Amino acid sequence: MLARRRRTYFLMMGGCLVLFVSAWAVVRLWSVPVAVGMCVVAMVIPPVAAVMANRRGPDDRWWDDPSGDPKSDEWWDELDGKRRRPPS
Repeated sequence: MLARRRRTYFLMMGGCLVLFVSAWAVVRLWSVPVAVGMCVVAMVIPPVAAVMANRRGPDDRWWDDPSGDPKSDEWWDELDGKRRRPPS
């Protein structure tokens, strides 16, 4: 799962670099507005890549991982309805 997210991130960032470099090394010679448009697209890619690289997959379990503090874990389990307190 992590390898796929990492590969996606690096592919998107590589595409960003290719767009940026080719816009100002090659495309600007023919059309400056197209080069600017390519840079705008390249500007949007890094935040999208970061969001996609940090999203959780369906197999990633993070909300029910224990924190290590038994009192806090017991409190959260009670709130989530996992363990019911015996009636007093």
